Amino acid sequence: MQRYGNHNRDSGVVAYDIDAGRITVLFRNGERYVYTEDSAGAANIAQMQELARAGRGLSTFISQHVHDRYARKLPPRHS
Repeated sequence: MQRYGNHNRDSGVVAYDIDAGRITVLFRNGERYVYTEDSAGAANIAQMQELARAGRGLSTFISQHVHDRYARKLPPRHS
C-alpha cells in the first residue's frame, strides 16, 4: 500500500492502493475498505484516486460522499 500524504496531519486515512476502477483504503483504526466503480460510481472512484495521490481530502470525501458504498470490507490491518 502507498502511504497517504496526510498533508493536514489529521486524516483518518493511513494508506491506499489504486487499481483500475478501484481503490482500497486503510484507515487509522486498521479497517480496510475496497471501493469500486460498481459500488461507488466511476466519477467518485476517479476523485478518490486523485485525492489519494494528492494526499489531501480523501477521508472527508469518503465520509461525505461514499461512506457506505464500499464493495467489501477486508480483514483489519494495522499500519
